[in-house]
Amino acid sequence: QVQLVESGGDSVQAGGSLRLSCAASGDTYSMNVMGWFRQAPGKEREGVASIYTGGDSTSYAASVKGRFTISRDNAKKTVHLQMNSLKPEDTGMYICAFGRITTPAELRAVEALNAPGEYCCWGQGTQVTVSS
Repeated sequence: QVQLVESGGDSVQAGGSLRLSCAASGDTYSMNVMGWFRQAPGKEREGVASIYTGGDSTSYAASVKGRFTISRDNAKKTVHLQMNSLKPEDTGMYICAFGRITTPAELRAVEALNAPGEYCCWGQGTQVTVSS
């Protein structure tokens, strides 16, 4: 079983930066995809970024591409999300997830950021609030 704990959320002004972290514990050996999702009040959860351990390939939502960077520290079993040039529309609860994929189709789904079902394990989230 994998447990995930996010940290780093805060209230910032537009244009600011935050670095979110997701610390994993438990049996993460088989996990090969990690993702960040966000949910704003009254909106559906949306995929923000993902990383696949095979080559550390990454994918980003169009709304954050060029501003956010996902990375992982395998030794520390931690995944980060560096968020720069934050906008009010980035406000939401940011939730990390770990999973294991085994087929190219599953990888494509993860990279498309619309496949939360590919993730087995979820954190509780950390709140990010961006004011204008």
